[in-house]
Amino acid sequence: MSDTSKYHLPRGTSADGPYDLLVTPESAGWGYSGLRVLTLKPGEAHALSTGDSEFLVLPLTGSCTVTTDGGIFELAGRTGVFASTTDFAYVPRGSEALISSASGGRFALPSARTERGGLPARYGRKEDVPVELRGAGACSRQVNNYCLPGTFDAEQLLVCEVLTPGGNWSSYPPHKHDEVRTDDTGDPVESELEEIYYFEIAGDGNGFGYQRVYGTADRPLDVLAEIRSGDTVLIPHGWHGPSVAAPGYDLYYLNVMAGPGQDRAWLICDDPAHGWVRSTWAAQDVDDRLPFGENR
Repeated sequence: MSDTSKYHLPRGTSADGPYDLLVTPESAGWGYSGLRVLTLKPGEAHALSTGDSEFLVLPLTGSCTVTTDGGIFELAGRTGVFASTTDFAYVPRGSEALISSASGGRFALPSARTERGGLPARYGRKEDVPVELRGAGACSRQVNNYCLPGTFDAEQLLVCEVLTPGGNWSSYPPHKHDEVRTDDTGDPVESELEEIYYFEIAGDGNGFGYQRVYGTADRPLDVLAEIRSGDTVLIPHGWHGPSVAAPGYDLYYLNVMAGPGQDRAWLICDDPAHGWVRSTWAAQDVDDRLPFGENR
């Protein structure tokens, strides 16, 4: 029996109060990762209490001001997710923040439950976001590495964006990060992370794509979702990928990850049946449609 209906959240089905999307550890049935998507009309504001979680305020479109007891951060934002990277704000555990927008916009609020709270509220500059072109040929994609080990400090939260040109596959080869494993020498090779995919698709509103998630022999899982703008897919465990962009429709997704590991590592392993695909990329060029927008 397919698990698609449990882990695929079509646009609007997980709206709650002021949020277009509300995913909490409780609603997802896991322990750490969360995501909210907030739309503000011109002049509107929203009060955010972080509670036991750390948050980013990441503009999807539009600009905002984030006011916390740690400072006031003016986020210039962007006109859309395919236009450029964006600046962002980090709001720690146990904080109160006011998100206000003079001109209106849509804002992603990725979060991670954490018992630690030693980091201050901070501003993340757009210019400091590493933009990576990953893969080659039909597996070419762009990765905006906002809040990962080595790019921006957090307690347990990991956040990046992936932009895939129409007709290409990303999150490929299929990979997983659902257990802590080491190799024969004791070096870590996999970390345990829950993951959320939030999707947007360029175009006239008719665009679509597909997301595949499947389990291991001891932990069955079966998800094949046709995704549209505003849809979300939860990855509790197992192999995930590909994320397929239909020809003619560029695909965006926001990845939010967190887990119990105290070293905040993002270590993945490929499905052994498909990992060989990586070796073919050396003979192919990166898709010349990348990078997108201002990052070109």
